[in-house]
Formats: sequence, C-alpha cells, structure tokens
Amino acid sequence: QVQLVESGGGLVQAGGSLRLSCAASGRTSTAYNMGWFRQAPGEEREFVAAVKWSSGRTYYAESVKGRFTISKDGVKSSVDLQMISLKPEDTAVYYCAAGTPRGGFDYQNREEYGSWGQGTQVTVSS
Repeated sequence: QVQLVESGGGLVQAGGSLRLSCAASGRTSTAYNMGWFRQAPGEEREFVAAVKWSSGRTYYAESVKGRFTISKDGVKSSVDLQMISLKPEDTAVYYCAAGTPRGGFDYQNREEYGSWGQGTQVTVSS
C-alpha cells in the first residue's frame, strides 16, 4: 500500500489558478497509475484527471480539458494537478488516488485505485 497526502487547496476567485500536489510514501518503489477525483457536496465523487505511469499518457474529464494539467514526478513519487481558469463549479474536495497497474487502465473507475488521500478543499468564488 502507498500513502497519499494532498496539498495546495484553498480559496480562489473565478478565473484564478491553483496547483495541487500529491505526495506518495510507503511502497513508492512500485509504479502506480495516478488519478485525481473530486467530490462536491451532495454529489458523487467524479473523475478529473489521470496519468498512466508506464507510458506517461494523460487523461482528462471533458469538463476540465484545456484548463487542468496532471503531471508526475518519478523522483519525488508525486503527482500534481495544475488548474487554471477556475470556475465556481470546480469547487469540491479533490482527492488523489493510486492504482496498481494491471495491463488495462480504466482510469475513470474509482475501483481502479486502491489508495486514496484524505482530500484537499478547493473553493472557487464567483
């Protein structure tokens, strides 16, 4: 198991930017597929972005394409989420997740990820 800790959340005005970071500890010698999900009050946790560790290929939800960028740092065993042009509807708790590679990568499926961070709040004011 790997432990994940998110940081970088906060309050920002619409149109602003934030950078979230997810630091991994524990079994970081294993290469994990990494993802970001978010959950707004009263809503289901939804996929935001993911990166397949072996290839570096990235995936994004339609709602964040062109505004969010996921990046990984193999040396630091971390993954970041750069968010620009933020909108009030981006307000949510953002969670980092890690999954053991098993060939295919169903990146939008929460069950693909076995480890989750505690979440960090992102609030975008209008």
